[in-house]
Amino acid sequence: MTDTPEVRDPELPGRLLAVERDALVPLLRSRPDADFALPAAACPGWTVRDVLAHCSAALMRVVEGRLGREAFSPESNDRDIAERAGWANARVVDELERGMTEAGPVIARGDGRLDMIALGEWVHAGDVRDAWKEPGAYAGTGLPDALTLLARITREKGHLPLHADLDDVDDPVRLGAAAADGPPARYIGGAATLLRLYAGRPVTGVTYELAGARETELNIFG
Repeated sequence: MTDTPEVRDPELPGRLLAVERDALVPLLRSRPDADFALPAAACPGWTVRDVLAHCSAALMRVVEGRLGREAFSPESNDRDIAERAGWANARVVDELERGMTEAGPVIARGDGRLDMIALGEWVHAGDVRDAWKEPGAYAGTGLPDALTLLARITREKGHLPLHADLDDVDDPVRLGAAAADGPPARYIGGAATLLRLYAGRPVTGVTYELAGARETELNIFG
């Protein structure tokens, strides 16, 4: 059984962002402008460009310390996207690259409450790959760090206990709070599918087993 260390690794969110930056930014720079206008099915009502504009804006809020009460609310997200409506796609990608580089040290100096932003950015990179039908959506080199961060976040949030036997990870993973009265929920399947479930993303066309919990109960972003 793989357990998340009780002590927070402050470098993990930045490491996850940097790994994803190095994989995602070259992909973004290789695609034509038309691809940025494609819908992002995982984020209804948003295009790929909207997802990227949201991601870059969120990271720059972290970098610049603009973290007021309404930061990251749906209304704030919509304003951030609208503010970038006149930007070239390349400028959005430039800002995203800067944010994925500079936000990590800021998050590391914090108390852990911003760690979830790194996981959200990693998930949104999967949304982009999914929209473009690229391989490796919600997987790739950053998956081990994403799983570690997900396990710690779900534990600290007191999320429902879940024991995950992953097809592509050697050791089982324990997520959520410790099971107090009865066995934890059980998941059998791929790691990327598990990340999809916890992010509230579609899981059509994949095979997995989930017992003791409903899919909607896993969503940490809902």
